[in-house]
Amino acid sequence: MLRHVRVDGASKAEAAALFGMSRPTFYQAESAFASEGLPGLLPKQRGPKGAHKLNSVVMAFIEERLQQDGTMRARALAQEIETWLELSIHPRSIERALARKKKP
Repeated sequence: MLRHVRVDGASKAEAAALFGMSRPTFYQAESAFASEGLPGLLPKQRGPKGAHKLNSVVMAFIEERLQQDGTMRARALAQEIETWLELSIHPRSIERALARKKKP
């Protein structure tokens, strides 16, 4: 679509319509290509990039609970975090954080 405008001389509106896109989408693609090149046109991961709720306070709380009771499961930890710290954290997030911490 960008090439069609640059090389073939088509208008931006024509190129967008030809490729089934809107003009704003064309302008976004043009801007991404101008600033980042071809990688700028690839899809990017959306949403949170990490466990933002599992900060140092929460991790210290988890470690303390695990030292007191080493058999405690992630579901029980999540319930205690909700009770004591008033944070809702999915048990799987706790499991992943503990697995990351164990990696060398």
